[in-house]
Amino acid sequence: MDAIQCLKTRRSVRSLKSDPVDRDIIKDIVDCARLAASAINIQPCQFIAVTDPDIRKQIAAIADHGKFIADSACCIAVFCEKVKYYLEDGAAATQNILLAAHAHGLGACWVAGDKKEYAVDISKLLGVPDAYTLVSMVAIGKPDKRLSPDKKDISEVLHFDRF
Repeated sequence: MDAIQCLKTRRSVRSLKSDPVDRDIIKDIVDCARLAASAINIQPCQFIAVTDPDIRKQIAAIADHGKFIADSACCIAVFCEKVKYYLEDGAAATQNILLAAHAHGLGACWVAGDKKEYAVDISKLLGVPDAYTLVSMVAIGKPDKRLSPDKKDISEVLHFDRF
């Protein structure tokens, strides 16, 4: 799949199969994430690929909008050092995870982490040092069903020179 097709066809998939995803694919997805743009090339991100079903169930029980994490094959948690632009850097890495998963034919869905009340609990569960903060979690797996919700037309969102 070429890059433009990947960008234009990616959608959030919350209905995922728990069938295992090959570790080499997970490594490739995270490799794409670590290569995301980061402010001043600080590269503050760390990634935890949670493949253990019991830990995924615990994460799903803690997260208020990520219950489907329990049914996924993997949940990649994105943590960043608390540097000035951690949120932008972590968001760029998260987007790369979503696109790389889609390019591998997998479904994925971004679950919020930053500023969520459960972020500290997720960090403790995964043994993350205090110097890092949870930015996001991405549930990944083979799609059980893939929806294609309508997106706004380009004419509704693009402005030249002024709003």
